[in-house]
Amino acid sequence: MTSTSRADLDREIAKEQAHVDRVYANLSTATASAKNLARQGREIFVTDRTDFLREEMGTALFERDAFAYQAAKRLAILDAEHEGLVFGRVDLTTDETRYIGRIGVRDDDYEPLVIDWRAPAAEPFYRATPAEPMQVIRRRVLRCRDDKVVGLEDDLLDSSVETDLPIFGEGALMASLSRARGRTMRDIVATIQAEQDEAIRAPYQGVTIIAGGPGTGKTVVALHRAAYLLYTNRARLEKGGVLVVGPSNVFMNYIERVLPSLGEDSVTLKAIGAVASDVLGFATERVDGAAAATVKGSLAMQKVLTRLVRTPLPEHDVTTMRVTVKGEVLRLGEQELHKIREQVLSSVKLNRGRKMATDLVLNALLRKFPDDVEIDPHELEEQVREHPNLHSFMATWWPALRATRVLARLADPAVVDHVAQSLDAGQRAALVSSYAWLAAADEGEEIVRGWSVADVALLDELIHILGTPPEEQQEMDVFLEGGDVAEVLTTADILRHERHTDPDEDPQTTFAHILVDEGQDITPMQWRMLRRRGPQSSWTIVGDPAQSSYPHQQETAKALADLVGRAPSRTFTLSTNYRSPSEVFEFAAKVITKVFPDADLPKAVRSTGVEPRVEATTSDGLHEAMREHLLTLAAKVNGTIGVVVPPSRLRDVQLHVFRDDRLAAFEDRIIVVTALQAKGLEYDGVLVVSPDEIIAEAPGGVRVLYVALTRATQMMITLDVDTSDWRQLLN
Repeated sequence: MTSTSRADLDREIAKEQAHVDRVYANLSTATASAKNLARQGREIFVTDRTDFLREEMGTALFERDAFAYQAAKRLAILDAEHEGLVFGRVDLTTDETRYIGRIGVRDDDYEPLVIDWRAPAAEPFYRATPAEPMQVIRRRVLRCRDDKVVGLEDDLLDSSVETDLPIFGEGALMASLSRARGRTMRDIVATIQAEQDEAIRAPYQGVTIIAGGPGTGKTVVALHRAAYLLYTNRARLEKGGVLVVGPSNVFMNYIERVLPSLGEDSVTLKAIGAVASDVLGFATERVDGAAAATVKGSLAMQKVLTRLVRTPLPEHDVTTMRVTVKGEVLRLGEQELHKIREQVLSSVKLNRGRKMATDLVLNALLRKFPDDVEIDPHELEEQVREHPNLHSFMATWWPALRATRVLARLADPAVVDHVAQSLDAGQRAALVSSYAWLAAADEGEEIVRGWSVADVALLDELIHILGTPPEEQQEMDVFLEGGDVAEVLTTADILRHERHTDPDEDPQTTFAHILVDEGQDITPMQWRMLRRRGPQSSWTIVGDPAQSSYPHQQETAKALADLVGRAPSRTFTLSTNYRSPSEVFEFAAKVITKVFPDADLPKAVRSTGVEPRVEATTSDGLHEAMREHLLTLAAKVNGTIGVVVPPSRLRDVQLHVFRDDRLAAFEDRIIVVTALQAKGLEYDGVLVVSPDEIIAEAPGGVRVLYVALTRATQMMITLDVDTSDWRQLLN
């Protein structure tokens, strides 16, 4: 190893810049080639027909669509934003040098200029250590701004090898951790650590659990895993789809750029309140109070909903059925009708059961007809089947039901008392009060607003119980008539039109792989909702029980065990806290260990020398106190500032912060969120407002406060409002 100077560094940067320039030149050539391919594809087949499609055109259609798809796919990869396209290099004992980047790039002779970070050949860049160098002498991280190399960070991994390779920098990871945070998550592709890489590259089959305390990088590791799985199992996962589920829209907006920055944009991202939008047609961010959210998440709600479906709506609770044929009154009573209802629902979903119910009612009525009255059996059946009373009765007694209409019945205390006998009085009261907003809805209106995140899982369960009502198939017009549009049919249109699905199958969209972040917060009912979207999928589940907002961990553990079943499973526990300074994390650790002694406490590897500040104010003085503390944070840190508040104060704090003239200069740096919305996020500075209220208003209590206390990367201030009971946890 040689000694280094600034001149040595400049020469080394110039060498690396020459290679980066060569990579971008080849990338430009590849982009031009892809555009030419797209143009050729468009010219393969053009038709001006607007009436019918000749059979011989089918092959040309398919060829054109295949060209267009492949060209568009390649262009999307090449045109993606690739800041820091080349970010790594390893020098091996075999005299081979490998450059590592976001996508693979080859020269005209098909020799690799850059190896895709997900390829097996890139593993030594992440896995090599001084103890296990994997033939790597030097690992180098290139710090780039756009396509310009601005710095180098080196690690000498095999000091036993004689080499004149120069070594620069103090470590890429620590340099990255000290940078100011923005409003969106950055990828860590250049600084993945060995234990993180092991989780990223785990097999896709079965269930992979990524566990670890705050700041260990669980979320970003899981996202890199999604990109890796798409790279190594592209045919399976692109066809089946990948779903990423997070706790809130705030979180999804925070992570949305990570996968595209890694060259992957074929992934569906949904907050947990939007998972069922495929069948509901809407999403929600509204969160119930702690008591209602807990009872709605409980597996006990499955039985409540089943009883709710089997209990007819008052307007449909008809107790008698009568028809008259040839002067004979044929009558079915309440018990007979109940027996028929139970028989149908034991084998068919309600919305698919009307035909079976009609046949059973018909047969029961036919058995009532006297034997001594002469009539042809076929004529008798036809008269009863076509009788207006039967049609009217079935429309009333067995209507097609919508999930929203059924769930709305839980606003009635009498209904809840009848269907929720397994819940105690307090749980039933919380359930009823959570639907008080329905009183303002118009009777008969299709209700789509006001539902909570917890309600989404209940509505999805109801759709599963009810089934979808039969729908008439309509023919598809394959050509537009008139105008200047010549041809509109594609092979995809044909396949979609000809595909037939089982009407009794669940209507939910399914995926080949599902990634669930903040898995410790997923309630048993939400796990059931997720499983319907991945009955045959592989899973990546990220979580930390110490940060759970759902209080009944045994229920959650059982739901997770049911999900895993006999499938292959593996757990990776990340042990290093890269986000929180040691001063902040030790403070938060005192809080959580008082209520959760078994909490997984990772080791914080950074120190800022700044201890958390514990301040106090009154409700009347809150706005002024927040202003002063936010100004202090703005002066001390360069990046984002998170204001974490209890839900009851969210709107008030937002209005104050964003209307305060003295804070206007920092408006683009300040983000106001609840503790639940802060899950998975990080800020350079954090102001935690009213810890006691955060505990009182969150279903997870102190666990949710622990979330709030572990968001800071540089500096944290807590601000008590009127009370400071939580401080007992610090003793």
